[in-house]
Amino acid sequence: MTTVIDQIDRALDVTATVVKGITGDQLTAPTPCPGWDVRTELNHLVGGMRIFAAELTATDAGGEHEDDWLGTDHHAAFATAAALDRAAWQRPDALDTTVRLGFGPTPGPVAALIHLTEVLAHGADLAVATGQESLLDEDACAGLLAIMTGMDFDAFRRPGMFGPAVPAPRDAPAHRRLLAFLGRTLPPR
Repeated sequence: MTTVIDQIDRALDVTATVVKGITGDQLTAPTPCPGWDVRTELNHLVGGMRIFAAELTATDAGGEHEDDWLGTDHHAAFATAAALDRAAWQRPDALDTTVRLGFGPTPGPVAALIHLTEVLAHGADLAVATGQESLLDEDACAGLLAIMTGMDFDAFRRPGMFGPAVPAPRDAPAHRRLLAFLGRTLPPR
């Protein structure tokens, strides 16, 4: 059985592959996240990874969530954030930590699930936006979707988090069903 930390590692690996494939001219492409282009969503993801790592290690993240974390090299910014994030979650006490999130203190296991959702969902958004859907881990997306549909997810359906679920075909790939569950309207394939 894999742990949530293993799942975060796997999600970081897959998302890193997607990010490596993002070219500079794709940074202005729209994503399934309403109002965000690729650069904005990638910046949000990198900022979140840096902030989670800082929270887990009791250090300073070096900025606020929506500051410019990408600078002029989005590939290097993601790689740095992913390395810090992975190391922070690999700490033996990571799941024993209380993480301060925008909505308050969150126990480590819940924070890990939220972070897994961030990395998988934003990675999938970026893959959809840049034509790299074939790189996604459908098993990981299906597993997360099963967890989410088995819990009371309505508390997270609010502005700035997730919108109402939108319909997705039953035979759609898991990443598309996951994104639809999270309120994303996807372009046809």
